[in-house]
Amino acid sequence: MSTDFDIEEEIQVGEDIGNENVRDLMVFNDDFNTFDHVINTLVKVCKHDVHQAEQCTFLIHYKGKCSVKKGDYEELKPMREGITSKGIKASII
Repeated sequence: MSTDFDIEEEIQVGEDIGNENVRDLMVFNDDFNTFDHVINTLVKVCKHDVHQAEQCTFLIHYKGKCSVKKGDYEELKPMREGITSKGIKASII
């Protein structure tokens, strides 16, 4: 018994449309802020849950920096200002 049939496969190709404005709020390690201070700041300013803030803080400490939030510049600017007002170095990149 022989069956001849064609199989068509549809492949969707994803495009990053509209993501050219997405930036990172990067927080950098220093030698004077405590883990608790950074964690509490990320919870308050970035609305992280405690677990997420702890993980970001460990990355900041051991890797030297961590992207703590993604978004457009206008969304991240007040967060950066909130973090830097607490004596923690942060930049939007």
